[in-house]
Formats: sequence, C-alpha cells, structure tokens
Amino acid sequence: QVYLAETGGGLVQAGGSLRLSCAASGPSFSYYAMAWFRQAPGKEREFIAAISWSGGTTLYADSVKGRFTISRDNAENTAYLQMNSLKFEDTAVYYCAADDRFGRSQWEYTWWGQGTQVTVSP
Repeated sequence: QVYLAETGGGLVQAGGSLRLSCAASGPSFSYYAMAWFRQAPGKEREFIAAISWSGGTTLYADSVKGRFTISRDNAENTAYLQMNSLKFEDTAVYYCAADDRFGRSQWEYTWWGQGTQVTVSP
C-alpha cells in the first residue's frame, strides 16, 4: 500500500509559477514510477507528466512540454512538478499517482493522492 499526499497548489496569476509536491509513504517508493494528472471541471482527467523509478526517463503531455518539469527525490520519498509560465487553462485539480508500471494512461496507476487545486487567474 502506498499513500500519496499532494501539496503546493494555490492561486497564481497567469505567467507565474508553482511547485507541487507529492509525498509518499509506504514501502519501496523508489521502485515506483510517479505521474501527475489533472482534471478541470467538466473535463476528463488528463495526463501531465511521468517519471520512471530511477528518474532517468520522463514523459510529458504536449500541452505542458517546456513549461512543466517532473522530478523526484527517492531519499525523501517525494515527487515534484515544477510549473512555470502558467496559463489560465492550467486551472485544475492536480493528482499524483504511483505504480510499478510507467506510462501515460491513468489506468496504469494504482495509487492516487487526493489532489490539490491549482487556479490560474487570467
């Protein structure tokens, strides 16, 4: 069992930055791939970024490539999402997820956090 808790959301103006953190508890965090997804009101949950267990491989959605950076610190059992040049359309609830599989589909991830709200004002 892996427990995930996201922090770092909030209100920011367009063009600003936020860093989300996902703290994990439970065994073998360093063996799991980590991912970030988001869900805006009335929309389906969408993939944002993923990082392999070692941190050596990352994936990004086209919509955030070049603006967002995913990273992890296995010693701290934490994954991060650095979000720069935020846009109004980035407004959503952001979720972190973990699994020993690695990919872009939400169905590949077993464990999920409760989410953190990110609101970008125009």
